[in-house]
Amino acid sequence: MQSNSKKLNAKDFATDQAVRWCPGCGDYAILNSVKKVLATLGKRKEDVVFISGIGCSSRFPYYVDTYGMHSIHGRAVAIATGTKIQNPELSVWAITGDGDGLAIGGNHFIHAIRRNININVLIFNNEIYGLTKGQYSPTSKLGQRTKTSPTGTIEQPFNPAMLALGAGASFFARTTASDPKHLQETLLRAEAHCGTSVVEIYQNCVIFNDEAFEEFLGKENREDHTVLLEQGKPLVFGKGLDKAVQWENHELFVSTEVDSAVIHDERNLTLSFLLARMETVKPLGVYRCVQEPEYASGMSTTETKSRKQVSELLHSGSTWKID
Repeated sequence: MQSNSKKLNAKDFATDQAVRWCPGCGDYAILNSVKKVLATLGKRKEDVVFISGIGCSSRFPYYVDTYGMHSIHGRAVAIATGTKIQNPELSVWAITGDGDGLAIGGNHFIHAIRRNININVLIFNNEIYGLTKGQYSPTSKLGQRTKTSPTGTIEQPFNPAMLALGAGASFFARTTASDPKHLQETLLRAEAHCGTSVVEIYQNCVIFNDEAFEEFLGKENREDHTVLLEQGKPLVFGKGLDKAVQWENHELFVSTEVDSAVIHDERNLTLSFLLARMETVKPLGVYRCVQEPEYASGMSTTETKSRKQVSELLHSGSTWKID
């Protein structure tokens, strides 16, 4: 992959398409952050691909001036997988939502992680179906009233962190659209990782599920209800840095004994799982980052050299002509 001879800035990655999201939607912040990250990476536009499924988040490829595809419901990760295998030098990003990626696309999601395909999967999580006007999604809270659960959903929600870790994720991180600096730092970490990088982004839907994360991310609540994950650093948080995450009897809990805080270790799978299970406090940052064999590295030289163009594949083997 060639480096960019002309240094691009975030505006260079903007398209001429009108951005069609609701005013106040968290997707705007994600889009702006992604464009800044692309400029930081120094890649050429033609070396980057964004592939999306269906939903509000999936308009993304229209708004980034790179290669891209607005594909079909739930299939973004599958198409991103094929794109990466056929073009291993490309930087491939799969854009999906909590509905698109974890419902109809759930099978593709877990198997891409299992294979450790070298792609970046961004899950825009607003805990609702936004494009189709407010049905509950796989991450909607138990008891949430929506158009398809008027008396409250009786289904336990997916925990994307536990789902990804359970599938064997070599990289999982959680961030939020309301903190562009942290979001950009997380995306840079994801792109630098060789393997499937899964980034869950808390994103607010102002129309159908406003303030879904206010309990943790609201201005008055954030410092006391979120803890930043930094490799090798103690899990201390709070307005006065007076709270700590501690580990005892196979569980994590919050205390005021900051000297006994857990030291974050992205390589410790047990710790990653326990962090994913925390409810009163939301950890933000990289939960897990380990180097595992990447899918393409296991493909034989013969398989790699035998790649053919689509036209060759269509006319190979037993074919016949109908007059």
